[in-house]
Amino acid sequence: MEINAGAYYLRQLRADRHLDDRAALMEAFADPQHRRYVLNYQLRTLDEATEYVALRAAQWACDERCSWAVAEPTTGRLLGEVGLRDLDLTFGMAEASVWTHPAERGNGIAAVALSAATRFGFGGLGLHEIVYRHDESNIASAVVAARSGFTQVGVEDRPSPTGDPLVRWVLKPS
Repeated sequence: MEINAGAYYLRQLRADRHLDDRAALMEAFADPQHRRYVLNYQLRTLDEATEYVALRAAQWACDERCSWAVAEPTTGRLLGEVGLRDLDLTFGMAEASVWTHPAERGNGIAAVALSAATRFGFGGLGLHEIVYRHDESNIASAVVAARSGFTQVGVEDRPSPTGDPLVRWVLKPS
């Protein structure tokens, strides 16, 4: 499932002879700021990056997670990743996630991609609520959530994996 997101397009992560996202994934996951907030994955080798690409495809196939590479439309170059994880299609809920490649931060890519993914969630999947969580210290994530139409609902009782308070935002279809 590809999505036209205006200046960008959302597509599946790829590692094939036509388009290979693995080097850009390894660069992003090596970035100290990225590593500070994304603790679940380490992509240090091509094999780990290949497994990551395969994992995202498998999660999509099992209706666990919709995940897209955020790409530059003319070259297909990876700019980041956006997704709807913890999909509960029965109750119409999911949690949104997004990150931007370090070389592309500050260009508004994350908010555009997140808005496109949530529109798909509501229109294509019939979701009724999408949550977005981030560490309280991650000010950039707060800006992305607000620009994408989410409403901040508070701080959760449990901290994030980094130990930072976890801020919760909610978006419902308009």
